[in-house]
Amino acid sequence: MPKGNEERKFYELSLQERRALLQETAGIDASTLAALTGAAGLTDEGANHMIENVVGVFGLPLGIAQNFLVNGREVQVPMVVEEPSVVAGASFMAKLARAGGGFFASCDAPEMIGQMQVIDLDEPASARLKLLEQKAMLLDEAAHIDPVLIALGGGPRDLHVRLIEQSPIGSFLVVHLIYDVRDAMGANAINTATERLAPLVEQISGGKVLLRILSNLADRRLARARCVIPLRSLAFGEYSGEDVRDNIIAAWAFAAADPYRAATHNKGIMNGIDAVVIATGNDWRAVEAGAHAYAARSGSYTSLSTWGRDSDGNLTGALELPMPVGTVGGATRVHPAAQAALKLMGVTSSTDLAQIIVSVGLAQNLAALRALATEGIQRGHMGLHARQVAVAAGAAPGQVERLANILVQEKMVRVDRAKEILSEWNTQDE
Repeated sequence: MPKGNEERKFYELSLQERRALLQETAGIDASTLAALTGAAGLTDEGANHMIENVVGVFGLPLGIAQNFLVNGREVQVPMVVEEPSVVAGASFMAKLARAGGGFFASCDAPEMIGQMQVIDLDEPASARLKLLEQKAMLLDEAAHIDPVLIALGGGPRDLHVRLIEQSPIGSFLVVHLIYDVRDAMGANAINTATERLAPLVEQISGGKVLLRILSNLADRRLARARCVIPLRSLAFGEYSGEDVRDNIIAAWAFAAADPYRAATHNKGIMNGIDAVVIATGNDWRAVEAGAHAYAARSGSYTSLSTWGRDSDGNLTGALELPMPVGTVGGATRVHPAAQAALKLMGVTSSTDLAQIIVSVGLAQNLAALRALATEGIQRGHMGLHARQVAVAAGAAPGQVERLANILVQEKMVRVDRAKEILSEWNTQDE
């Protein structure tokens, strides 16, 4: 640690001191740090090869969540997010979780689902059986599509055929190809495989294969995390540990029972998850879609997390959701900052990454529930939001903290009030 920083918290350090400390503690080289800080990140030319009609690149803040212990391993977690309090909330909840051993995470095999919609069938039920009779042949054909993936231990695992009997166009079949994509997110591998199998499916079924596409409801690729927060760690200020625990459980019960609350509750979870998914160059839209679909799998939209108490009275939390993320391919392969983020976390597989991400989601959920169930979400959030308001009002760098503190004290975190204060200061200086 740089001299003089031993007693200071990470957020109290200057930007340069944080970077120096991160490089030292994470063991990353200067080029990796440069990619994270933007000095050697995504260039215009690099962006031009990623999407169409490029005119530039768009920056977002990248913060490092502290205190995470995942399956016994220390992890510094990069988070890309514009919303105040997200990184701070995750970091503080990770600190509380450490007292109970940190986060314990696991995930399923990286199996994705490719769908083929089969229409124009005279006898859909009979066609379904014909396809199942040829399952072995279809899987064998799929096994020859990507030799590299097969060599890595991936490839086809199973084939299911569903009969959709009622739809706006009548009956049709849906063929599910279950495909292990290893350390990739899997969209390209899945879509290629379904394209290749489509002619055979048509030949066997006698129908027409229309859509050939992966499903973002990756319910065979679930990631899960759990934690125990000792009762003594929950108490603060005027709140006892028992009060905080019981209030958190009651707040979670609201989300479990009411979809209107569950939508905001799960959004809080995704605040943490999306921030790491974006930092690592993964498809946050796919993760979002799968998470919300999974939350509605019972027919009613509900909480993705579960909170309760153990026999010793400690608070317990668990989170499970689809986590189709990769460490190879896509933007992860070409975005320097995404590569640096993976290196910073010491991630070597999609499994490692999924376990970290779901742990961050659980921490973020706890941060929101704790704030809502005690002092209110605004107190901590407004302190950070006030800085953004101060900047938006035109405060100079040396004025931001002072102005933000006044706005919070007045409980008037508004741009118009910030401008009034700045005008008063300018008048006094004349």
